[in-house]
Amino acid sequence: MKLYFSPAYCSLAVHIALRASGQPFTLTRVDTVAARAEDGTDFRTINPRGYVPVLELDDGSRHTEVAALLQHVGDAAPDSGLMPPSGSRERFEVLQWLTFISSELHKSFSPWLFHQDTADSTRSAVKQKIRQRLRDLDDHLAARDWLAGGRFTVADAYAFTILRWAPMVGMSLGDFPRLPAYLGRIAALPAVHAALLAEGLVRA
Repeated sequence: MKLYFSPAYCSLAVHIALRASGQPFTLTRVDTVAARAEDGTDFRTINPRGYVPVLELDDGSRHTEVAALLQHVGDAAPDSGLMPPSGSRERFEVLQWLTFISSELHKSFSPWLFHQDTADSTRSAVKQKIRQRLRDLDDHLAARDWLAGGRFTVADAYAFTILRWAPMVGMSLGDFPRLPAYLGRIAALPAVHAALLAEGLVRA
């Protein structure tokens, strides 16, 4: 498999899942502003929508959308525990959290808070909504270390990726006592550290 990524973008979640799954893969960095892959290829010939992640499978097919890619990676490595078995309560919980992160967090941060031309009133309203959702997440973690099933799953990889955006848009996690510890637990996992290192987001 080949993952088209940009450092610290939502593609980081899929990168983490691939490393945690133990499956072989390669990385191709993308400049989304210039719409160029690192080998000079026009990225819009790879994904006409122009965004990452794109996961290219061994048969040459290319696929997008973070939540879907995370499910695929987890299902392709069932022994990893990243995606619980079909029909299980744990899988239902993971799917709920993937949907929550996608709709309530990911698409609140981006595009609204990353565009300079977003009106101040919109920016303020979006940040208020995000704070409410961060409170939901913090409360959920009061009695557990992970989002679902008692272990690290693709939902945690996605949450970790999006929560790391908060400081980038001037939002502190200081009002949510459990979130910094949660991020710390995830960052300490070898697969996560390896992904961060590969993307130049931490030092060796």
